[in-house]
Amino acid sequence: MLRASPRLASLLVAAVLVLGACGDGSGGERSATAARPAAPATLALDFTPNAVHAPIYAAVREALDRRHGVKLRIREPGSSPNSLALLTSGRVDVGILDIQDLALARQRGIDVVGIAALVQRPLAALIAQARVRHPRDLAGRTVGVSGLPSDPAFVRAIVQGDGGDYARIRQVTIGFQAVSSILSRRVDAVPAFWNAEGVALRRRGVRIREFRVEDYGAPAYPEVVLVTARRTLQRKRALIDGVVAAIGDGVRSVLARPEPAARQIAAAAGQADLGLIRAQLRALRPAIVPPMRLNRTVLDRWAAFDARFGIVKSRVDVGRAFAFDVAR
Repeated sequence: MLRASPRLASLLVAAVLVLGACGDGSGGERSATAARPAAPATLALDFTPNAVHAPIYAAVREALDRRHGVKLRIREPGSSPNSLALLTSGRVDVGILDIQDLALARQRGIDVVGIAALVQRPLAALIAQARVRHPRDLAGRTVGVSGLPSDPAFVRAIVQGDGGDYARIRQVTIGFQAVSSILSRRVDAVPAFWNAEGVALRRRGVRIREFRVEDYGAPAYPEVVLVTARRTLQRKRALIDGVVAAIGDGVRSVLARPEPAARQIAAAAGQADLGLIRAQLRALRPAIVPPMRLNRTVLDRWAAFDARFGIVKSRVDVGRAFAFDVAR
């Protein structure tokens, strides 16, 4: 019987150790990845936790973030949303913005970049009293606006898209009191979100009409986007990729298991009406697929739409405003 030399024996032992570490290309590699500590990442919400944010909370609840090498911390807003300020100061890695706010920020020279679509279609609508049969019927009536600069341009786009006379509309500032303003009949219509205020009003039995912007000439643009500062994308690319991938998994989790997502959002929002959160999640289902992806053709049409109706002064440079290679 031949005996191996001490040198050959040591080489064989080393080979066994290497093969054991490599495994079969699946479990062993995952174990090595899991052994690495997850990198911390902070995400700032744009508003009080609501159904739109469910995939983000699911990513943390189910440790989907850890699978992608990140430890995600959700930063909820204080008395007012401040995700843009937190991004530009470097205090958070990723933020959530309405796509129109992204356009307005870039118009002001703030170099933030859209990296993924949390919602794949417009959520904005003119929500009107039932007696208003068409947007053009708002001529001579009162529309409540929040005070945000994008609201009048949004109202104009829908009314003119229906052939109405925008100049004849009376606009009053109501802040963020869309639901109460409709309930009290203080106004005839408000710019609001059909998935949030629209669902809430219908659950109260209020008869309303929803005039969704994509029915009046707008492209099916992604309303809510994940954004980061360009310098953060350049310096922490692997971290940003991990955050987006984890939230993409969160979308799939919410679609497959909506009940734990609804309960978690209700708890995070301090919302006693679990039924409302469930209804909002049901309304959102068609709007969150395909998960996260950005469509360049749609965004080019959105940029032209925004410039045409004065939401921004000049057309957004889509190639600079979005990174299309993050959400794959």
